[in-house]
Amino acid sequence: MTHRRHFRAAAGHAFALRSWLPSALQFAFTFATALVGAFALTLPSAASAQQLTVSAAASLTNAFRELGAAFEAAEPGTSVRMNFAASGVLLQQLVQGAPVDVFASADQETMDRAAQRSLLVEATRIDFATNDMVLVEPASGAVNLGTLQDLAGPQVKRVAIGKPATVPAGRYAKELLVREKLWTLLQPKLIQADSVRQVLDYVGRGEVEAGFVYRTDAAIMAGRVRVVTAAGDEPVTYPVAVVKESPQPALAGRFVAFLATPAARQVLRRHGFGTP
Repeated sequence: MTHRRHFRAAAGHAFALRSWLPSALQFAFTFATALVGAFALTLPSAASAQQLTVSAAASLTNAFRELGAAFEAAEPGTSVRMNFAASGVLLQQLVQGAPVDVFASADQETMDRAAQRSLLVEATRIDFATNDMVLVEPASGAVNLGTLQDLAGPQVKRVAIGKPATVPAGRYAKELLVREKLWTLLQPKLIQADSVRQVLDYVGRGEVEAGFVYRTDAAIMAGRVRVVTAAGDEPVTYPVAVVKESPQPALAGRFVAFLATPAARQVLRRHGFGTP
């Protein structure tokens, strides 16, 4: 109790002393206090200045989540925010002015369209991974497909593909089916999905008899889907580049360079991706 009385007494003396300060000194005291508060308010902004936003194709989801964490560890104070969707959807977001630092597409065509719109720092563009298209069917209750031509059989009612206009995997599937003279024949059976991961979900849940996905996607649901056959002769290459309007161009450039390092490629290989 004695200590509390002494504290209250000291506080009272301090208050009394402040009341006798000249007005100029009181103003200085108030101004200094305001400066300290303003500086404190700027601290969150300084921290958020190191946030990096990466827009990446849906098929990169698992690998890029791991790579984002690895990059944060290599760049203390950096927070990586991942935005996953179909490559065409991500491009539309860029066109509409979304604040993105890095764009990673599942195809060259979408990246070319971004370049044609002057959305990229062209000098930073690299190919960092490869993948393969495959035809899959549900692991249980399947019709036991053997070839692409089996899709035309009466036992196949629904075939899932990504929307060719926005999903690279869907465009690859369409090109293959056109080449195999199956596109027109399969039109009544086609279920078009918003992303390759949605196609994978349809097949995994047994809602369709077959679907076209990347080999890396099929590996994620190895217990629920079965690879029937490869669906393409050439591997798919994944490009990445810094977005021209990036709020963090230097940091974005380091992330792109990071994707070409041995450590990053080891992560990509573990998730089933190849090296360009």
